[in-house]
Formats: sequence, C-alpha cells, structure tokens
Amino acid sequence: MSAHHSPQRFRYYVLDADGEPVGTNDAMVWARWFEAARTDGTRIVRQDLDAAGVGVSTVFLGLDQSWHGGPPVLWETLVFGTPLDGEMRRYTSKADAIRGHAEMLALVRDALDKE
Repeated sequence: MSAHHSPQRFRYYVLDADGEPVGTNDAMVWARWFEAARTDGTRIVRQDLDAAGVGVSTVFLGLDQSWHGGPPVLWETLVFGTPLDGEMRRYTSKADAIRGHAEMLALVRDALDKE
C-alpha cells in the first residue's frame, strides 16, 4: 500500500518573476509582496474599466479561495456597475482567468447592448 501525500497547502501566494504563483506561509513575505504588487500593478491580470471604474477587472488574489480542497483558487474576475454588477468568477490558473475575463467582458457588453 502506498502512502498518500496531499500537496502542501499554503495560506498565502505571491507571483514569481514569470508571473507564476509561489506559496508561502510567511505573512510578512506575503504582505510586503502584496503591497508592492498593489503599487506596481503586478496583481492586475486584465482591466476593462471606464473612467468611472465601471467594467470588468481580473486580478491575482494572493489568498487561496478554495475552501473545499482541490487546486488553489487564486484569481478573480469581478464586474463593477453595468447590469451584471457584482458578478464574480474565480479561477485556478492565470490562463483560465484570462479566458474568464474575456467571457465576462462579452457578457457585460451584450447586457449593455440590450439596455
């Protein structure tokens, strides 16, 4: 019988130089990275917002949102304003987040066209 090892879970995630998530349990490492990333825009995957901040934003969260196991959920798309205000999707990879952003943007544009 082989031993079952579940992958290590981390509380916090930062992005490496290639934009890939790296887990850490050190709150200070995460906090320093998060503050710098907020300032320099590293957390932003895509943003399609007008001057009033209405539109679609997709960001790297830095905190795992998968409350029931599985791969870490680290990216989020959120709609601000528009008929879809508050709509949200979360993802386990940057590639999925980019695709999800495009899908949500298309839904928002479709909803606006119907107004």
